[in-house]
Amino acid sequence: MLTKNWRDAMWSQLDTEWDIIVVGGGITGAGILREATRLGLRTLLVEQKDFSWGTSSRSSKLVHGGLRYLKEGKVFLTRASVQERERLMDEGPGLIDPLGFLLATYKGDSPGKWTYGAGLTVYDLLALEWGHRYYSAEDFQMLAPHIAKENLEGGWRYGDAQTDDARLVLRVIFEAVADGGVALNYCRAEEVIREEGQVVGMTLRDLVGERTADARAKVVINATGAWADTLRTQLGQPARIRPLRGSHLIFPAWRFPVAQAVSFLHPIDRRPVFIFPWEGITLVGTTDLDHTQALDEEPRITPEEVAYLMQVVAAHFPSLNLTLDDVIATFAGVRPVIGTGKDNPSKESRDHVVWQEQGLLTVTGGKLTTFRLIALDALKAVRDQFPDMPEPSSDMPVLNPVNVGLPGAEHLDGHQRRRLLGRYGAAATALVKAAQPGELAPIPGTETLWAELRWAARAEGVAHLDDLLMRRTRLGLLLPRGGAVLLPDIRHICQPELGWTDARWEVEVAAYQTLWKESYNLPPKEDIPNWKIPLAEAQAERAEQLPRRRKQKIAVETTAAILLGLAAVGTLVYFRKCLCERENV
Repeated sequence: MLTKNWRDAMWSQLDTEWDIIVVGGGITGAGILREATRLGLRTLLVEQKDFSWGTSSRSSKLVHGGLRYLKEGKVFLTRASVQERERLMDEGPGLIDPLGFLLATYKGDSPGKWTYGAGLTVYDLLALEWGHRYYSAEDFQMLAPHIAKENLEGGWRYGDAQTDDARLVLRVIFEAVADGGVALNYCRAEEVIREEGQVVGMTLRDLVGERTADARAKVVINATGAWADTLRTQLGQPARIRPLRGSHLIFPAWRFPVAQAVSFLHPIDRRPVFIFPWEGITLVGTTDLDHTQALDEEPRITPEEVAYLMQVVAAHFPSLNLTLDDVIATFAGVRPVIGTGKDNPSKESRDHVVWQEQGLLTVTGGKLTTFRLIALDALKAVRDQFPDMPEPSSDMPVLNPVNVGLPGAEHLDGHQRRRLLGRYGAAATALVKAAQPGELAPIPGTETLWAELRWAARAEGVAHLDDLLMRRTRLGLLLPRGGAVLLPDIRHICQPELGWTDARWEVEVAAYQTLWKESYNLPPKEDIPNWKIPLAEAQAERAEQLPRRRKQKIAVETTAAILLGLAAVGTLVYFRKCLCERENV
């Protein structure tokens, strides 16, 4: 629990000697804090804004094995991702849950049926399961009733997973704090402290209490993601991060009903895009563009990105006649990608890197799914600094086992109980106990309980209203106008818990509503390009080229299927060898 006085209590500890200081409160930093604390290292995490404020609360919410990596020949990376996905689903039900994925195939598409099928065969083999299946066009329409029917050949169904990314970060951090770690949000690492040319600490500024302190450690880890170059350039290192923006549209589920994720190729540039259900809404994404806006500003969708995503909606779900008036929110996140100068941002590698530079260990890149493996790589890189540290092990659970009941919540159904236990872990019991009469009911239009607001305000380190509504809960994304109509009810519950005066509450409400309008609302409609004309032109061009593309597709599909088939055989041989070696040990 982060109670009202937690910040002062933690600040008073900063002048002690730390084993590790982690800069960055996203999923990578949270994972390092968790694993380091588990190994008995005295670890401090600092985040200049709120926990998960950056990329880790603005992802596409997927916990997936990385099907795209197979196309790049990265079988072992895909295997690691699939294993982590399975582990997370086992350990965090209610937080990380299965998600069915549909891959639609249309006449002339490349990749097509056989390429996808071969890839999914390898994908399932890596998970040691067989969950994919092909459906004819008629059956596929039963799974995705509103999908465009013209030229639809059919499609595949396979399994992946989804999460509430911000709640995943928070659970990892809070479990680390319960084990003795220290975490501070709104604490900026302003400057590296060096002795004899090596980084030995950080000068920190409390952005809530307006105070500074020097904190020293044997190891400083830069886990700031897209901001990684900020600290690296203080050491004279060249900038290497290429920030890429991914933006999304949010529709109410009643207006855009999908029962599972649907993926297909964008009608113009042929990039893979997806539409899927999440927390009672429908999410459409994503873009992949260079982000030139200042990183400390809230990222926001551009008018051109809105048009790009609306082309997806119009091309693949034309019968729904969706318009901009149906969009209830947007969000954009910035991915930390290592720049190599490729013209197409989507061609840049998403692998994580670990750099040791003058005593500063930088860890950046990678995927949400593999955050624990990234954390272990970081700790292995500094193993020489801690000779008595146990060997980091991948056998330990990512999330603490939750073996608690929920007394007082007997009227909640199985899904609601599972959801609370997944998002809050062992703290779910205290959350239910803190609930006032009527607060274990869901907030209208969401699965969030009123009691979650009270608990977040009381025990989860909320410093601003957007912390509460954008990350502790996701009401700012799930409800029209960011939940503005509910603010009086939220005030009744949360203002006393936060200890804010009436004047402070009004300031926070004004700041939140301005933030939501500027960064989570649509841009002015008059600025959004007409997406219908270029879409119609692209569709007409593809229709003309369809006979030629069919011939090309046969050759491409045959080659790809043979290559991926060989990869499937190789995968089976590899795992058989591994099993034999294990049996002989």
